[in-house]
Amino acid sequence: MKVRTLADLRQIQKVMAQRAAQAAAERAAAEAARREAEERARREREWFARAVGPVQPLPPHGRAEHRPPRPRPVPQQRRADERAVMRSALSDEFDAETLLHTDEHLSYRRPGLGPDVVRRLRRGEWSIQAELDLHGLRTDEARERLAAFVREAHRQGLRCVRVVHGKGLGSPGKTPVLKGRVHGWLVQKSEVLAFVQARPADGGAGALIVLLRAGGHHRA
Repeated sequence: MKVRTLADLRQIQKVMAQRAAQAAAERAAAEAARREAEERARREREWFARAVGPVQPLPPHGRAEHRPPRPRPVPQQRRADERAVMRSALSDEFDAETLLHTDEHLSYRRPGLGPDVVRRLRRGEWSIQAELDLHGLRTDEARERLAAFVREAHRQGLRCVRVVHGKGLGSPGKTPVLKGRVHGWLVQKSEVLAFVQARPADGGAGALIVLLRAGGHHRA
């Protein structure tokens, strides 16, 4: 407030006096509340002492008591939502057979990519940067693991990964059910550019070498 007249100055002094009085009253009230709380705690200690009778305090043990940190909350609902999205995004009914190249070894490349991409991938010109092993997993769990693995690898900027699906020797009738499912799931992932059956040294018919499009913070 700008002071233009003596009346303005008096008004400012009045307001300041009122604020000072209010602050003093608040401090007095806080002090009274503190004294009341201390007095109440003292009376409660006396009542407790009279109720339990004479006691002997334990000698100090000299040990420091550390409370373990509380575990971080687990976002159960968010995880459930993410699993639902993964299940809806990757269909088990998708027929990938028409998109696979049945050359000497099964392979896939996204439309628009030349066959040299598959040849280079098969020759191992891209180093394998991460691996996912789906051995022994149920179909739903394998689908979720694969979707999360591909998404995270792409986010990290990885270009070449290996997915081990097994040869199906332990499945009923020794039919590689998971192998066919993995083919269909990978074809549906936009991050996947191509994949080939692994070389014998890298898992052979029980694994795939997958090429991802560039993403994350790395470019190749």
